[in-house]
Amino acid sequence: MRLIDAEGEQLGVRKTEEALKLAEEAGLDLVEVAPKAKPPVCKILDYGKHQYRQAKLDRKHKKQQKQGEMKGIRLTFRIDKHDMETKIKQAKKFLDKQCIVKVTLVFRGREAAHVDIAKEKLDFFYDSLKDIAHLDHPPKKQGYTMFMILVPQK
Repeated sequence: MRLIDAEGEQLGVRKTEEALKLAEEAGLDLVEVAPKAKPPVCKILDYGKHQYRQAKLDRKHKKQQKQGEMKGIRLTFRIDKHDMETKIKQAKKFLDKQCIVKVTLVFRGREAAHVDIAKEKLDFFYDSLKDIAHLDHPPKKQGYTMFMILVPQK
């Protein structure tokens, strides 16, 4: 195996027993860094510090990723055409910012019996945004609400 010491200098190709002995003399651990390399690469280092640095680096990378924020659009069963267009424009703005959009249609009283009409309204909403979004969860009824989730296209 190819061996690298604690300072990062290469010690050349060594046998496993010899590498373990060198690590033990330094009071450190022998860690396999690149197992698929020919020959495999091992490094003498403090494994606890290595894990800490790796976790810190992972947290930094995770923080830099943009999390898809969920935005909500609320419709009513008796929404008018112009109001629907306004809500569609707002959803477009959210989707352009790479946000996930949850579209909720709220029923009042006996409106809950007309699920087919509500589904048509949500389908119209989705058809208007088909070019910039895809359906993550199709329209689903829960109690006195019906919702769907739209995700921006890559």
